[in-house]
Amino acid sequence: MNSNKFSNLKNQVQEIIDLMAKKDFIEANFKLRDAAEYLDELLDFSKKDADLIEISKFQILLNQLKQKIENGLII
Repeated sequence: MNSNKFSNLKNQVQEIIDLMAKKDFIEANFKLRDAAEYLDELLDFSKKDADLIEISKFQILLNQLKQKIENGLII
């Protein structure tokens, strides 16, 4: 898989983190959903083990960010 696709995902994750730092949890949640959809698309078309490992790392990261966003929305 093209590493550019993972670079795009890294940029999306950084946007989410930046929004969370600004306490803009609503916009961060929207960006998180977009990133999760993009990650699902990558998963659908990935065949190499190395790509699947990288995708699983992003899945874990997005799940952690989701928990942080949900906690931020509650507070």
